Amino acid sequence: QVQLVESGGGLVQAGGSLRLSCAASDRTLNSFAMGWFRQAPGKEREFVAVINWNGRTIYYSKSVKGRFTISRDNAKKTIYLQMDSLEPEDTAIYYCAADPRVAAEEYGHVKESSIGYWGQGTQVTVSS
Repeated sequence: QVQLVESGGGLVQAGGSLRLSCAASDRTLNSFAMGWFRQAPGKEREFVAVINWNGRTIYYSKSVKGRFTISRDNAKKTIYLQMDSLEPEDTAIYYCAADPRVAAEEYGHVKESSIGYWGQGTQVTVSS
């Protein structure tokens, strides 16, 4: 069973930066797309960003494009989310997700139930 563990969340002022990490328990997911989702209080979980296995295909949601950068290091079995110019609206629990059956271009509209592997989430709080 593959496990995903996020880290790097915290409290930051608006305009600040954070970098999230998601480490996989084994190399299985090195061959597949991996992504980030977030869930704000009282809202549904939403897609944030996805990166394919070799890092050459990347998609972002409109709300974070230009401010967030997703990357991966397959040698470390880890993906990252660099978050700059943070806004209070970015406050949420951020989740790492992956599934061998889901292509990168599907992450923006796929049902949550179609993604088999999720991390436990890491809290990001942006104060105004």
